[in-house]
Amino acid sequence: MTTLNTGDSFTLRAPQVTRATLALYAGASGDHNPVHIDTDACQAVGIPDVFAHGMLSMAYLGRLLTDWVPQERVKTYGVRFSAITPVNATPLCNGTVTEVEDGLAHLDLTVSLPDGTVTLRGSAVVSAG
Repeated sequence: MTTLNTGDSFTLRAPQVTRATLALYAGASGDHNPVHIDTDACQAVGIPDVFAHGMLSMAYLGRLLTDWVPQERVKTYGVRFSAITPVNATPLCNGTVTEVEDGLAHLDLTVSLPDGTVTLRGSAVVSAG
């Protein structure tokens, strides 16, 4: 069992977000919003190209959590979307334990792009182990 301590950090480099990734995610999630799969529809409203579903980034961040601690130890998990993830980006998911108290670890979470843009900020509380 992994024991968590204040200051512990962990990282997951998500796979490159390709057009195929977006099409597969749209099919799996049921989210067929044209901004994620149709370049012509994007350009018609002034967006240069498709971009990733926010929930795809949230899923990668969830994988970061459950790669580190078993799912049953995750007590809360929430995020706020702050920027888009463009097609062909390779997101980097990061987590840091900010506090351990009463057997619970409080985590700050982010997803960022290679240029440093943070696309998602979140937090989680997990059993500290």
